[in-house]
Amino acid sequence: MNAANTLLMHPSRSVGADLQAWIQAGGGEGLLAALADTGRIIDTLRDANLAGMGGAGFPSWRKWEAAAAAGNGGDKYIVCNGNEDEPGTFKDRYLLSHTPHQVIEGMLVAAAAVGANHVVLYINPHQTESVAAVAAAIKEWQGSGLMGRLEAFLGKPVHLKLVETSGRYIGGEETAVVSWLDGGFPFPRRKPPYPAESGVNGRPTLINNTETFANVPHILRNGAEWYRSLGIGEASGTKLYSLSGDVLNPGLYELPMGTTLHELVFIHGGGMLEGRAFKAVFTGGPSNTLLTAADLDVPLDFASVRARLSSLGTGAMIVISEGTSVVRKVAEYVEFFATNSCGQCPPCKGGTFQIARLLNRIDSGVSTEDDLRALQSLCRLLPGSGRCALIDGAVTVTQSSMRTFPQEYGLAAETQ
Repeated sequence: MNAANTLLMHPSRSVGADLQAWIQAGGGEGLLAALADTGRIIDTLRDANLAGMGGAGFPSWRKWEAAAAAGNGGDKYIVCNGNEDEPGTFKDRYLLSHTPHQVIEGMLVAAAAVGANHVVLYINPHQTESVAAVAAAIKEWQGSGLMGRLEAFLGKPVHLKLVETSGRYIGGEETAVVSWLDGGFPFPRRKPPYPAESGVNGRPTLINNTETFANVPHILRNGAEWYRSLGIGEASGTKLYSLSGDVLNPGLYELPMGTTLHELVFIHGGGMLEGRAFKAVFTGGPSNTLLTAADLDVPLDFASVRARLSSLGTGAMIVISEGTSVVRKVAEYVEFFATNSCGQCPPCKGGTFQIARLLNRIDSGVSTEDDLRALQSLCRLLPGSGRCALIDGAVTVTQSSMRTFPQEYGLAAETQ
């Protein structure tokens, strides 16, 4: 996809915190279109088939509709989840540091759609460039004519602010976001209630990923049909793919949703490092099912990747080559989960630690048959035992690697 056809990463979007430059590039038109017909905002997102870009690909309009219907007057919150702390994912920090205004404008459209008067950018403090750019951009919006138009529509002031996250991986889970904004530790909690029903301060709260909000002003400005036409096949819009690992040209690529894995890796990514062959890819970050060379034809959209029993997730693609130990890579990722478990669910904290320990024993060549049986037993017993999906992700990638590369575990293929 050349620069002329990109959406979020088009050069004209990269204006930093300069609101006037953003407006000169067409910024603000999406918000004005939304204010001109607020009753159509959520319908437009539904017709555009905008998915949540933070992991699950849940239809965005459903969250917006729930937040709009909840509450009888009083405060409502819009939260941009910019915690982004998972290995291999680096799209949100680009958007926040280079083009924060399209994110903020999307959030203000959301405020108009659901009647929210609190707009919060929840940003990982380790991403210092993002924090600085967003802080400067917020100052540009405060007191602006566009903000005045929104406040006049809502009939009350809009409180736009930046809140730094705890910097912890677990802080990106949406109920942990609520806990932190309420002044507590970012402990996830079980759902329901969902944040759209009862979130920050017990009020309806709409939480979306940075990339999701960034798409919104363009959809309101150009229409749902236009947005759908940007994708390939049944997919809609574009997607930011964070490509890393054993490829010649790692980086952030914006491509039509539905671009194949082969095209991403071998055309845009330049193929594998010299002398290496493609082995597998961790899709959507390190908590999903691995895809292999047999899956290079898969279109990278939520439905197609799900049909291969994996997940597009955030769009992160971590490529590994032949000669790389899958067990070692999985052990590294499970160690990440173990370190970042919040500790409130013992099966999660202890289980991720034990899985990592067993994986390291297998990778070091000192494991026994009892170790393998213990690992398989943990993978059967632990899913669903935590208040969030952290333990499930650790089990998913472990089971996938055992099923896909059984020989690296000393397993026979028929035991997959």
